Amino acid sequence: MIEFRSVTKTFPDGTHAVEDFSLVLPSRQTTVFVGSSGCGKTTLLRMINRMVEPTSGEVEIDGESVLGGDPVALRRRIGYVMQNSGLMPHFTVLDNVATVLRLTGVARREAHERAREMLTTVGLDQSLADRYPSQLSGGQQQRVGVARGLAADPNILLMDEPFGAVDPIVRADLQRELARLQDELDKTVVFVTHDIDEAFLLGDQVVILDRGARIVQVGSPSEIIENPADEFVEAFIGAERGRRALQVKQTPHGTVVVDSEGRTQGRLVNAESPDPKPGEAA
Repeated sequence: MIEFRSVTKTFPDGTHAVEDFSLVLPSRQTTVFVGSSGCGKTTLLRMINRMVEPTSGEVEIDGESVLGGDPVALRRRIGYVMQNSGLMPHFTVLDNVATVLRLTGVARREAHERAREMLTTVGLDQSLADRYPSQLSGGQQQRVGVARGLAADPNILLMDEPFGAVDPIVRADLQRELARLQDELDKTVVFVTHDIDEAFLLGDQVVILDRGARIVQVGSPSEIIENPADEFVEAFIGAERGRRALQVKQTPHGTVVVDSEGRTQGRLVNAESPDPKPGEAA
């Protein structure tokens, strides 16, 4: 469990990035910080592994302050995936994935064996192991970044807008892959995004932030969609437009659900009907 207690952060230029932030992030769930640029979400994420030090307050992992030990040792036991993957261009894919293991003293052969396992885990072919980052597509680079973040089997995985630099099709594929990995690996994931649809897709707990990392609403996607806290949240999640403003429409072939533009989003199946076929909405 990760807990923020009355955390603040003021940068040397006087910017108040975080003002009195308190929240519990449950273990083995995905918590998503979502909000506009400059709202403090990345600052919060980086406080967990001490890439940013709080001005005041406490950040705790399982009841222990992150400020109490060596920050380098802390970072090596927390996975970290960033936008643009952050791969070392002069290292092969295999060496990139094995980096943290090697830094913690794991023998090269053992680290490479683990790295190969992680390539398979994130859906990459073993033939890519000896390539360099410049020889990979953007989506492949991001998968290598995820594999590197998971290689040392951390309990916590931090993800800072990891899919923001790839095209929409690749992004959707990576989102599905992350959801699959979380089902299999059961990590405590902290994910930062400015995309509310991505937040609702991936988050067990979604935290909507305003300036200064002020919590506007926190809850499950269903809780937020069904009961927005205020007009700000309604506007931010698009409660009255697009895919969240749905209506029932009768057609000669049955009842369907349409969005605010009249586009069919799925078929409505009532309680008396048999289970929907694959691909049909329930």
